Amino acid sequence: MTNTVIITGASQGIGKATALLFARHNYDVVLAARQLDRLEATAAEIRELGREAIAISTDVKDPLQVNNLIQKAIAHFGHIDVLINNAGIFGLGPVEDFSLDDWHQIIDTNLWGYVHTINAILPHFLERRQGTIVNVSSIGGIEPIPYQIPYTTSKYAITGLTKSLHAELSPKGIHVSGIYPSFISTQLMERAIFRGQNEETAQARSELVDKAVQTPVLEKPEDVAKSIWDAVKNQHSDVMVGTTNLWQAVYHLSPGLMQSLFRRVFGMEERS
Repeated sequence: MTNTVIITGASQGIGKATALLFARHNYDVVLAARQLDRLEATAAEIRELGREAIAISTDVKDPLQVNNLIQKAIAHFGHIDVLINNAGIFGLGPVEDFSLDDWHQIIDTNLWGYVHTINAILPHFLERRQGTIVNVSSIGGIEPIPYQIPYTTSKYAITGLTKSLHAELSPKGIHVSGIYPSFISTQLMERAIFRGQNEETAQARSELVDKAVQTPVLEKPEDVAKSIWDAVKNQHSDVMVGTTNLWQAVYHLSPGLMQSLFRRVFGMEERS
């Protein structure tokens, strides 16, 4: 029987790279994101690799759409073996400049989006007494990063969700893994939220991130995809991607220095 994986946020970046990698490892793939045209393009690439793929337009903030995703996937393939939660939205700016709507956009996507998919697929995994859940978190889910408060709040929550799920579900045959990338060269701009004291400052933050993600030394989406595959194949509970271990070690050696550095970089002229 061919294994099947569902990947959210699969239209680009980490999600797309992961979908292609799993297809190369003989998985059939269910692609989920909001933009169906991009999903269909990725599905076509997967079919060229000789695997089956279906694209289902899904906004993970909506539990009804997520339930539809899971039910359609099971109906089409008969079973699901792996769920990879990857859909997310980034935010950068002073905490006081994020509106409640900004908070909801980030938390509802990054955290509730994961909760919705897990809640929808758990009955299937429990009935089969097997399955794997992979939650893509971030270094922002293990270390505090200034000027990314809504984002790091969501990622810390994902870390807690992942670790507690692993503790409870592993005796029931369900493996849960957390993936912790550092700064990744990927497309953040389309769904990112940038805030500041004025539009000029917000735009400057947007340009800062745009330049940063084009830096050649950063890990690539393919690096994260390889870590996700390693977690599934070898049943790892936590996988630190690339330089995450280095950043974490430096943070623990000198947390004050690292926080000061992040404040200077992300605070820009608003730093105190």
